[in-house]
Amino acid sequence: MDPADFYSGIVVDAYSKLKSETFEAGPYLEFVRAQGEPGLEIGCGDGVPLLELCAAGLDVDGVDSSLDMVERCRRNATERGVRTQVFHQRMEDLSLDRRYASIYLAGPTFNLLADDETALRALVAIRAQLTDDGAALIPLWVPDPTPADELGVSRTTDDGPGVELRYTPLSESYDREQRTRITTSRYERITPDGTEVADREWIIHWHTPASFRRLCAEAGLHVAAMVDEDTNEAATEAATDFFVTVRRTP
Repeated sequence: MDPADFYSGIVVDAYSKLKSETFEAGPYLEFVRAQGEPGLEIGCGDGVPLLELCAAGLDVDGVDSSLDMVERCRRNATERGVRTQVFHQRMEDLSLDRRYASIYLAGPTFNLLADDETALRALVAIRAQLTDDGAALIPLWVPDPTPADELGVSRTTDDGPGVELRYTPLSESYDREQRTRITTSRYERITPDGTEVADREWIIHWHTPASFRRLCAEAGLHVAAMVDEDTNEAATEAATDFFVTVRRTP
């Protein structure tokens, strides 16, 4: 399956109800307020935290590669009475009508780009969407392998009366040389009338601080800051969760 189609069908329902973390709006509110408007959230999903920023009065657009997510985000915005524009585009093919003073990804969405070539294309596209003095905030993550005792173990949640959503990681390959983890997963919606099943390959392609600096330089971006999320200090090569702020290279 094309990675852009990962979040479709029942996976969209499972994502919103089974996701293990919620992205707090605070850091992104601060980033857009500091860098300026308009802002753009890449990989906006169903609207968290995009709609919080818009509700706070900020001019922020959203974009996502999943049409199902885009439609859900638009519905959520309407239900909340929030004004925003949400576009359906891939990150690596980003081409919007206006440029942005602040661009951010809420969480390590950049890691969903399956290889360095696609990541480079995305960085070039982000550069093109930035204003001359704009900045982009890109969280990155270096994953561990999924523990063997978690493979085959399901997470479940209710999805209405008599309906259960289930997520099960089935198997995994972990390639340190290619910096890629591929987890084969199964999503199920179990109802009294039967079970709907969707199998997906969840691809995580990670970047070290050094490899990401090289990609940024090739894309015409310079790294203004690289901060370890755990220590709130400059990220070293040992960092596994870090935020990168990039700007257009003059």
